[in-house]
Amino acid sequence: MFFRKPSPTTPLHSLPSQTPSFSKSKEPHNHIITNKLRYTIFLSLFLLSWLLLLRHHHPLTPSQNQTTTTCQGSGPLFYIYALPSRFNLGLLQRCQNLNIYTNMCPHVANNGLGQPLPTPSWYATHQFIGDMIVHARLQNHPCRTSDPHAARLFYIPFYGGLHASSVFREHNLTLRDALAVDLVDFLQSQPWWKRNNGKDHFVAVGRTAWDFMRTKDGPDFGANIFLNLPTVRNMSVLTVERHPWQGHNQFAIPYPSYFHPKTLSEMLTWQNTVRQRPRPFLFSFVGGTRPNLAKAKVRDHIVTQCDASERCVLVQCASGDARCHNPMNVLEVMSKSTFCLQAPGDSFTRRSTFDSVLAGCIPVFFSEHTAYTQYVWYFPTERDTYSVFIDEREVNEGKKRIEDVLAIIEEKEVEKMREVVIGLIPKLTYTHPDASGVVGFEDVVDVALQQLSRLVLDETRSLVSADI
Repeated sequence: MFFRKPSPTTPLHSLPSQTPSFSKSKEPHNHIITNKLRYTIFLSLFLLSWLLLLRHHHPLTPSQNQTTTTCQGSGPLFYIYALPSRFNLGLLQRCQNLNIYTNMCPHVANNGLGQPLPTPSWYATHQFIGDMIVHARLQNHPCRTSDPHAARLFYIPFYGGLHASSVFREHNLTLRDALAVDLVDFLQSQPWWKRNNGKDHFVAVGRTAWDFMRTKDGPDFGANIFLNLPTVRNMSVLTVERHPWQGHNQFAIPYPSYFHPKTLSEMLTWQNTVRQRPRPFLFSFVGGTRPNLAKAKVRDHIVTQCDASERCVLVQCASGDARCHNPMNVLEVMSKSTFCLQAPGDSFTRRSTFDSVLAGCIPVFFSEHTAYTQYVWYFPTERDTYSVFIDEREVNEGKKRIEDVLAIIEEKEVEKMREVVIGLIPKLTYTHPDASGVVGFEDVVDVALQQLSRLVLDETRSLVSADI
């Protein structure tokens, strides 16, 4: 049984100038005119030929005149549906009621990045706000097209996570599911849906898949049925946590952390910063225990072992404890640690995993489903290159002490692992939505677009093969 996670509170370069050259030879005036005329005719013909060639290879249609020149390597062309506002921006009008635990109005500011922190490009970003951030990022993405005929992918900007958290306590299941059912009805009426029966469509929800997969026989902890609808099972769903066993069309994307750079320079500066940080502590844990939650039992042992060790920093989070929700406090602890413990809690995954990577701290996992079966688009296949795995059962049964496992890893190996972790920061980061053009590195959204494109191409090839 799974429980909902409670929410915490280039300038243009001008062409070089060309100074006209003057000949000292005394040539007749008409010869000069003839040469100028020949030059003018030649230049005109050259320009005309060049323009015709350019038009032949890149027709200047409204959908591509600002796309093909900047989209190279950033992903496929995609089209954004213009949904009725009730499915996205209209929900923000009651932002104070979007979450049963907290007022979301401060968090939906700045396109979902939340309140700015004193350092530029840093924000107090809510962990369950991915719906908005993905939408904002895609709206200004260089691969966006306004022509659905040119699109390989179709994005549905539904703020499903924000809506779901606003109706967790709705006892009338018909009302709780109404907006999801309404969206499906809308999509089925669209010609672009009918083209491939939704196989080239995707949606991003900012909460775990469990919040959209209520079943008749299972417990009701506030979820709706969005991901169980047959129409939705045809499309690709981006979620911060996929169902490990039933999520065939679900693909996990990172939780948003606090850093949203606009330039490659900002990214490189941050990577160099964490690379140079001294790390006086072997390991740390930022989190709390989960009494009476069996799958989070390992947290009890983590807290006990960390508290007893002089080489561990423990920031124990009780309900409403502001220390655990202060971005700078969290990152300060992690940036002083070599290893950061990532234990399952209310569900398998944690935003803390991505905070630790951002801080250059090597994550330590206790469940396969916290990262390895989830973020296959984002983490290396060779898990030992960037993380440590300690089976939670061995910790719970007293067969392994966390400090003993970590202390025997040689410093050379630690340095290699940390460098891999630091190298992962760009693709686990959500670039600022206001970033213009190609930023210089691939972020979360770029990676997702490329992987979704491969899925659609594979689907198309399989259909063609079946017809032959």
